[in-house]
Amino acid sequence: MYKSKKPYFYGTGRRKSSVARVHLFENGTGAITINGRDIDDYFGLETLKLIVRQPLVTTNQVGKVDIVATVTGGGVTGQAGAIRHGIARALLLASEENRPALKAAGFLTRDPRMKERKKYGLKAARRAPQFSKR
Repeated sequence: MYKSKKPYFYGTGRRKSSVARVHLFENGTGAITINGRDIDDYFGLETLKLIVRQPLVTTNQVGKVDIVATVTGGGVTGQAGAIRHGIARALLLASEENRPALKAAGFLTRDPRMKERKKYGLKAARRAPQFSKR
């Protein structure tokens, strides 16, 4: 547990090229702040908000903790996945009893899928130039 003005638990989450630094404050009101904005302002789609809240729902912590996250890189889906990973790691530090539920749901596993690099002679990773029979 880190001690600043209020003690908190910290978790780093990663997904694709997104990195999230998550601070979890116990005895909160359930507020989720991402890059200084409320979750409803930051994510437009309900599915992304659902992804971020999944670890809290799994461990029955909805409305009991406050979350302040800083996320960089990637797109909105990757950022939501990174925040979910960070929240799961922070919940693990908060209580070791959360491990079986988080592990069974797969929230502690870092998703290794990344963008494939571009190859020479091709237009993208696998996209070849169009070939004509002339």
